[in-house]
Amino acid sequence: IFRYPLAGLIAARRAPVAQEIYARISGRSPILEETEAQARALEAVLGTSGFDAKCFVAMRYWHPFTDETATAVKTWRPERIVLLPLYPQFSTTTTASSYAAWSEATALIGLHTPTSQVCCYPWEDGFITAIADLLSEALDRRKPGIEYRILFSAHGLPKRVVEGGDPYVWQVERTVENILRRTGHGELDFSVCYQSRVGPLAWIEPATDAEVRRAGGEKRGLIVVPVAFVSEHSETLVELDMDYAKLARDFGVPDYIRIPTVRTHAKFIAGLADLVMRALGSLVPVTCALERICPAEKICLQGRAA
Repeated sequence: IFRYPLAGLIAARRAPVAQEIYARISGRSPILEETEAQARALEAVLGTSGFDAKCFVAMRYWHPFTDETATAVKTWRPERIVLLPLYPQFSTTTTASSYAAWSEATALIGLHTPTSQVCCYPWEDGFITAIADLLSEALDRRKPGIEYRILFSAHGLPKRVVEGGDPYVWQVERTVENILRRTGHGELDFSVCYQSRVGPLAWIEPATDAEVRRAGGEKRGLIVVPVAFVSEHSETLVELDMDYAKLARDFGVPDYIRIPTVRTHAKFIAGLADLVMRALGSLVPVTCALERICPAEKICLQGRAA
């Protein structure tokens, strides 16, 4: 009884902020086009492995919405469906929520095709290698005479979500560990931090903007690495490239480098293809390992009764 009025109030308060954000990137986000490009690249890789596969894009907050995609999938009449999140790290607020929306949409239209799930892939080799490649290129652009810190920035969550057993932070930290191991620069100064805080709740820390200020006070150059985003959108193009870059200038950060997201990096797409092919033969949700990858007390798809 209260949900829709509350949603309307939040939307009314957030709309002007969102409009201002999108106005700064020519009125729209490139996330749909980039996700479509990832879908076509994945189709191509699966095709070379002998699969007659079609990749559909389902989004939560803009077209194609989940129900629209479910209808398109039913029309195509596949023999099997694999649900592949573009969230490398699992969270109840992202992957689990998206899968719940898919279940609701397919139930409404009677789509009962056998379905497999990819749960998460925080240290999948292709994903990690793609980021490590991009980071290595940024390290080569460091200016002499400046000491740098790497900020591995991920989307934030309210603390209460993590305290309730969500594995997101644990998985983000494992992603960062594997990136550093892959680059061979384990001695680098780095910080794992979180951006995109919204509302009055306490959010996980450290915040990315606070880490930018700290680097300015210590006269450290910054290399900013998005580790939970696989495409460009407002949180990378506005927050990282504009807001935090300006904050860095204002607080005296001597150099600010932001590496791009993995997008259609060949190694990332190859890694997604491997996950899809594994999922086709699995009765349980697939991860980047052969068994459950998060601690037993954490909530994940593999830890739920099917």
